[in-house]
Amino acid sequence: MASCKAIASLAALAAATLLLTSCAASGSGDTGDSGEVEGDITFLTNRTDLEQDGTWDKYTAAFQEEYPEVTVKIEAITNYEDDVKTRMSTPNGYGDVLLVPNGVAPAQYVDFFEPLGQSADLAATYRFLAPKTVDGVQYGLALGGNANGMLYNTEVFADAGITELPTSEEDFLAALETVKEKTGATGLYTNYKDGWPLGGQWTNIIGGVSGDPAAQTVMAHDEAPWVEGTDIHALDSLLFAAVHDGLTEADPLTTNWEQSKGDFATGKIATMVLGSWAISQFQTAAEDAGESKEAVGFMPFPTNIDGKQYATIAGDYFLGINKNSSNTAAAEAWLDWLIEESGFTETQGMISAVKAAELPANLSGLESSGVELVELQAAPAGEESLFSDTADTSQVDVWGNIYRQKLIDIARGQADGDKDSYFAELNDRWGAAVVDLSE
Repeated sequence: MASCKAIASLAALAAATLLLTSCAASGSGDTGDSGEVEGDITFLTNRTDLEQDGTWDKYTAAFQEEYPEVTVKIEAITNYEDDVKTRMSTPNGYGDVLLVPNGVAPAQYVDFFEPLGQSADLAATYRFLAPKTVDGVQYGLALGGNANGMLYNTEVFADAGITELPTSEEDFLAALETVKEKTGATGLYTNYKDGWPLGGQWTNIIGGVSGDPAAQTVMAHDEAPWVEGTDIHALDSLLFAAVHDGLTEADPLTTNWEQSKGDFATGKIATMVLGSWAISQFQTAAEDAGESKEAVGFMPFPTNIDGKQYATIAGDYFLGINKNSSNTAAAEAWLDWLIEESGFTETQGMISAVKAAELPANLSGLESSGVELVELQAAPAGEESLFSDTADTSQVDVWGNIYRQKLIDIARGQADGDKDSYFAELNDRWGAAVVDLSE
């Protein structure tokens, strides 16, 4: 939803199109007699760290220089997903601009969020539209995007004598064995206890194994996806093998997300499955520990198709506007400014949602090494929520942590079964849901 001001800088035809589709919603009485945008709005965010270090104060001050009649209140929420979904039960309880909770189904967007325009019109300017597109209407724009893969400690790899990044499961496990023998570092840190890193951080890679931008849709129709040759099989097989071979943390019940940043920075951890959003946080941790931020490297998931590697890119959290907001013009101005003018993605090392922007420096190595970036396609009309619906119906929480925590427990001998029996169980549950939802 490009702002009216931003639209003016586009070509005339594009500007006229976007003016009709994107700014049409801005007539809710929050412009003064002079036409100036005004009003008080609340922005809900998960980035509590940026509140604590004063970053959000700097952003709101810069925004007010451009929109002096708008006051932005920041609410940074630690348990963002659960708290905001609860607050959405009250029309005015979830702010004016917010990060759309991942647990809100696409079919519900029309009930909670202001339409931002026709997706086909916005596609000329923005990437990452697919997840928040319903029936051709856009309900959210990505604040920034990420590549999905692994962070690795370049110094640990160097100390272990690893000179080439692994491009297969076998090579990756061998590299972790070498790391363990020569450095004593934990090869792959799962963040089992905190849980959330076992969900979307892994599932977002679906499509990065096969290079198929429709991989999530394909899986939503697959009655047995946990079989050799699929994205999800490759992901979960590698996790199982790393745990089974003793290449992950010794006691997963005591992992700690915040502590893991420092442990990674100081060479106690070699790899973690995380999106590129985490690079800047780990670089800060490295500098805080007196280490070089160059120790934080990023690589695609270690698989390849005939020697070719892929990495999915996707929007991180998406900005949406509460459809009950009484200040939609001010909310729209803040949303647009964050995406187009704030510099947020540059400072966070994220991929801008604006197509014309360059990739961040921390991802330049992917392109130079020939890794192909894959942006997932929108699901077919009527199937926008099928992947998540299948997960819900099957109770295989691909965006959560429960099923992968059980996978880890089986791999470390703390739960019954083995990889084959558990994959068979997952296939049964998933397949039953596919059949049920197709009827």
